[in-house]
Amino acid sequence: MSAQAEAQASRVCNLYAILRVRGTADVPLDVDYTLKLLRLHKPNHLVLYPIDMPGIQGMLQKVKDWVTWGEIEYSTLVELLEKRGRAPGNRKLTAEYISQSLGVGSIAELAEMICKGDLKLHQQEKIKPVFRLKPPSKGYKRSIKKPYKSGGELGYRGLAINELIRRMI
Repeated sequence: MSAQAEAQASRVCNLYAILRVRGTADVPLDVDYTLKLLRLHKPNHLVLYPIDMPGIQGMLQKVKDWVTWGEIEYSTLVELLEKRGRAPGNRKLTAEYISQSLGVGSIAELAEMICKGDLKLHQQEKIKPVFRLKPPSKGYKRSIKKPYKSGGELGYRGLAINELIRRMI
């Protein structure tokens, strides 16, 4: 891999990857409403939102005991779109579908547009904004009832979210 391609792959996007970790039992009404606004209806669902979106920080603080989030890297975004991206009708995202519906040549170009902020995934109708992931291979490493900084899995985790996403794809 060339140095330029390697720098491109490890580039951090201006997006939060927000992943629901905990289930629906004993969720307060205000938290449940915020999770619905974020489109996180079930555990292991992931959504992408711009970091600078108004109100996103407050929403994340409200649901911090049910989700984990961090900045997604470009290479992880490409892999996520290729393997878990879906079009309406639960069809896999293909280069053919993307070129017909969005006028983009490949999934890598689509990821580039999403990463730059030219295309907002949560406002698209041609691509489903929720990624349904599998539980992490070999399970969660820590407790899903504690914050990440205290030895758990919940809350803000920064770039460590990419390793978790790769284990769930």
